[in-house]
Amino acid sequence: MNETLRTTGTLVITRHGESEWNLLGKWTGWTDVGLTEKGAHDAEEIGKIVTDFHYDELYVSALKRTEETLQGIIRGLERPEMNDLPKTADQALNERDYGVYTGKDKWEVKSEVGEDEFNTIRRGWDNLIPEGENLKQVYDRVIPYFKSEILPKLQDGKTILLVAHGNSIRALIKYLDNISDEGIADVEMKFGKVLIYRFEPGSDMPIDREERQAEIEQTHA
Repeated sequence: MNETLRTTGTLVITRHGESEWNLLGKWTGWTDVGLTEKGAHDAEEIGKIVTDFHYDELYVSALKRTEETLQGIIRGLERPEMNDLPKTADQALNERDYGVYTGKDKWEVKSEVGEDEFNTIRRGWDNLIPEGENLKQVYDRVIPYFKSEILPKLQDGKTILLVAHGNSIRALIKYLDNISDEGIADVEMKFGKVLIYRFEPGSDMPIDREERQAEIEQTHA
């Protein structure tokens, strides 16, 4: 008897929409704030550009702005039945813990410390964040979770929709695109961007990558 045909697995990744603290220009991290009205609307626009997939499972972080974004995407897809799909919410996919910077106005911090230090805080790989996490520490929780919980399903041909955060997604991008420690500082996950990675049966790394961008007005992340 022939083996059951196994198909290509697909990982569809996007970040949450504009949150209440994004609007205020504050570093949010693990603070559990919701989406703005714009963020909820933009999530629906994301749904409209990913209608060509049949989803098997859904993943979000433990922070409600990802769940609210997922619900907006489902509205945009016009597929309420997706709420019956298996869904996992896990803090391994949470945003960076910004420690002492949590709740501070990003642009006030920039004026205080200068552009170079600000960019190091915001985009750097292993710089010290007092009482918080740097991107390396986010990578060290996101990638083991991806390998153990999500990758096996992609290897089995499933299509997974993952809604996370700018930095947890940057950690995934670093791994999946093999980006250097220095190079990841130049990578940004904008609002409305969708990344699509495809995996052959049993493959550890993606065989191709696609980007899409919803037509939304960009705001400061």
